[in-house]
Amino acid sequence: MRPPAARAATSDEALNSAGSGAGGSCRGTMTATGCAGSRGGSGMTRSWGRRRAEDLGGALDRYAYAFLAGGRRRVVESAVVALTEQGVLSLRANRLRPTGEVRSTHGVEHAVVAACPRSKRVEEVIDAVGRSQQLDDLARQLVCLGLLSGRRQRTTRSGRRLLAAAVSEGSLPGYILEGPGVLATGPVRCGLLSATSIPDGLGRTLRRMGKALDDDHSSLMDGAPSGGVGCGGSSGGD
Repeated sequence: MRPPAARAATSDEALNSAGSGAGGSCRGTMTATGCAGSRGGSGMTRSWGRRRAEDLGGALDRYAYAFLAGGRRRVVESAVVALTEQGVLSLRANRLRPTGEVRSTHGVEHAVVAACPRSKRVEEVIDAVGRSQQLDDLARQLVCLGLLSGRRQRTTRSGRRLLAAAVSEGSLPGYILEGPGVLATGPVRCGLLSATSIPDGLGRTLRRMGKALDDDHSSLMDGAPSGGVGCGGSSGGD
């Protein structure tokens, strides 16, 4: 068996071709835990599947490796870095803004751009794209290849071997494998490291509370110079 390659492909087609070659078509045969039939069969079939997944490592693109290295969040963070490097987005003061024309054909990058048609907080973009169909499709393909577990979406032994090969070959950007902490000091690194994902319900509650506090603060500031037109001023009358 030849050692697994770790060349990063440049588009979705590379990962799709990997999925279609791993023991038959993954599309149309997916279950909640991966390809149909992956839970049964002989030990010989399972070992062949593991070898095949390793052999197909060279067909995985950088976002597949990002998923194996750090899950959904790492995928979105990596896409944000790539898009800022391309000049498609800018990240300043923890907000993403569109700044250029999209040239990429990758579904993950398109999902990130679509999530911020105007200025938007980076953590909101990360949360939205992390739950997107593009990320679900990527997860299913990796499960089908035996590189990700079906239930908790954790990297399998075969997936860890591919990551180790990628590290030793040095063919991927450091932020793919290790996250935004390896980026040079600047607004992109700061914005991604300071972004914190919060649950949907709690997030909505906190945003409403924050808006209410901002409104109260504005009202107090507006009323301060007016000489105390306050609660007692309307108590008189005819």
